[in-house]
Amino acid sequence: MTLLNVVTVVCIGLLVGTEFAVSAFVNPVLWKLDGHARAGAVRMLARDLGFVMPIWYAGSFVFMIVETIVRWHSPAVTMLIVAGAIWAAVIVLTLVFLVPINNQMARIEPDAWTEQTLREHRKWDARHRFRIAALAASWVCLLLAIQV
Repeated sequence: MTLLNVVTVVCIGLLVGTEFAVSAFVNPVLWKLDGHARAGAVRMLARDLGFVMPIWYAGSFVFMIVETIVRWHSPAVTMLIVAGAIWAAVIVLTLVFLVPINNQMARIEPDAWTEQTLREHRKWDARHRFRIAALAASWVCLLLAIQV
C-alpha cells in the first residue's frame, strides 16, 4: 500500500503543480508577449498539453479509485470518495467548459487571432484557476485520507 500511496500522491501532486505553474507562471508570461508570439505559444501549449493532460487526469483518477477500493473498510474511505468526486467533477467540467476553448486555441493560426480569440483565452484562464482550486482540494482530501 505504501507504493500505491507514493505513486498516487506523486502523480496527482505533479499534475496539480503543473496546472498551477501554467496559471501562475506560464500564462502571465504569455500575456506579456506580442500578439503573434503569444498566439503561437498558446497554440503549441494547447496542442501539447491537450494531448498529455487527458491521459494524466484519467490515470490520476484511476489511482484514486484504486486507493478507495484498497481502503474501502477504513475510516479514510469517506475522504477518498470526496476526493474522487471532486476529481470526477473537474474532469466533466473540463470537458464541457475548457476543452472546447483549448481545442480552438490549438487550431487557430497565429495570424488569425482576433479580439474574440483573446477573450476566449482570458475565459479559459479564469476557468482554469477555478479548476486548480478544485484539483488542490481533491489532492488535500487524498492526502488527509491516506495519512489515516
